[in-house]
Amino acid sequence: MSGTDDGLTPEQARRFYDRYGERQDAHRHEDAARSELQRIAAFESACNVFELGCGTGSFARKLFADSFRTTTRYLGVDVSETMVAFARRNLSEFGGRASVLRSSGEMRFDEPTGFYDRFVATYVFDLLPEDEIRRGLAEAHRLLATHGLLCLVCLTPGVGVVQRTITGLWSRVQRLAPVAVGGCRPLDIVRYLPDSLWDVDENRIVSSLGVPSQVVVARAR
Repeated sequence: MSGTDDGLTPEQARRFYDRYGERQDAHRHEDAARSELQRIAAFESACNVFELGCGTGSFARKLFADSFRTTTRYLGVDVSETMVAFARRNLSEFGGRASVLRSSGEMRFDEPTGFYDRFVATYVFDLLPEDEIRRGLAEAHRLLATHGLLCLVCLTPGVGVVQRTITGLWSRVQRLAPVAVGGCRPLDIVRYLPDSLWDVDENRIVSSLGVPSQVVVARAR
């Protein structure tokens, strides 16, 4: 499977992560950025949380353990059957507070408008073609209540010569062998957030093992 500058289609992503399985959690460079998101996105006050591309459920499990209130409810979706199975197992102890569904890959979900106060996607939009990024963010805006928080982590080009050299090499590898880099490519996710819909509260670069990630919290208007 080859990648492109426009990312992976939902079907390519499904096939990739069905094969990849729990190895996804071995990407240690992702931990620091997710921890930063957990720190700045006020999950302690969240009531209803939606996660796009929940993977094995490892980030949700950490939120349940360290941040969520006892009344917080969570729905995670993923296009990969394998990931959904892992996430259901990893979140089973939280009972009816945690639900995980398999997504068709379409950026439209059978959930009520304005129901959620957090929409989470970590290392998801950097997998997708630009039109899917825009559809996904439009759906996030629909799902979020006014002033609800969009909580994102993406691979990014970063700043400075070292970070840009690393992500430049990453982009070339992604085009030739996406399996080597988890399918992701560097992008600036903030440029997909129109001022008419979002107020960007936080936009940070977190570097781990030389790999820069962009951590963004934006408030729905």
